[in-house]
Amino acid sequence: MAETDESPDLAARLAVIEERLAAMEQHGQEAEGLEPVLARLFPTEVRGHLRAARKEQLLAVRSLIDHWIDRLERAPAERVRRRESIKLE
Repeated sequence: MAETDESPDLAARLAVIEERLAAMEQHGQEAEGLEPVLARLFPTEVRGHLRAARKEQLLAVRSLIDHWIDRLERAPAERVRRRESIKLE
């Protein structure tokens, strides 16, 4: 691939992007996720309800996954579907 006149510009743009990424990563480590934001927005009781709702959603997904795992572990005879022949005239 031939080098174009935009190469120095591209290098400068990449440097700016890398600086922004480093700043975002540093900011993310200080904030420790969404907890500080949620603490400012919602009272303690509301946060407790939201946490319980997230747990219930995860338990529902776990139940669904367990159901499909059980179906996969059944005997192959239960999973095989028979084909039906239809004669056309």
